[in-house]
Amino acid sequence: MKQTFVDWVNRIIGWLQGAAHVLDLGIRLYVAEVFFRSGLLKIGNWDGTLYLFSNEYHVPLLSPEAAAWLGTFGELAFPPLLALGLAARFGALSLSFVNLMAVVSYWHVLATNEAARMSHVYWGVLLLVTLCHGPGRLSLDYLVRRRWLAR
Repeated sequence: MKQTFVDWVNRIIGWLQGAAHVLDLGIRLYVAEVFFRSGLLKIGNWDGTLYLFSNEYHVPLLSPEAAAWLGTFGELAFPPLLALGLAARFGALSLSFVNLMAVVSYWHVLATNEAARMSHVYWGVLLLVTLCHGPGRLSLDYLVRRRWLAR
């Protein structure tokens, strides 16, 4: 009876560990989609993007044009890395910086809009999962590392 209970617990632990890799992938895909969609909106209406960066967003130390280009680049370049799990920690760190800049540059609105502010907190926490835990087994990083170590 005791051995059966231990086997049952070990089986549940194995399922949870397998589910963790699926959860890692889900987190990466969700956050990547949020930022990538934002980048597509920016590039799809460049005049509107320039207007927002000139009149609404207050990015410190950058001209509105430079901030628009860099922000859009970040939202389009780093999500694929995160989604594929290729240099995923770098992608997560880079998107964390994009997220932080969005909060800083739009704080005058986010300070009074709890729902919008909490969305940025939520995305930041999800990015921290990949930063701290890594992308998991369902990633190109895992495959590359596995092949590299097999040498």
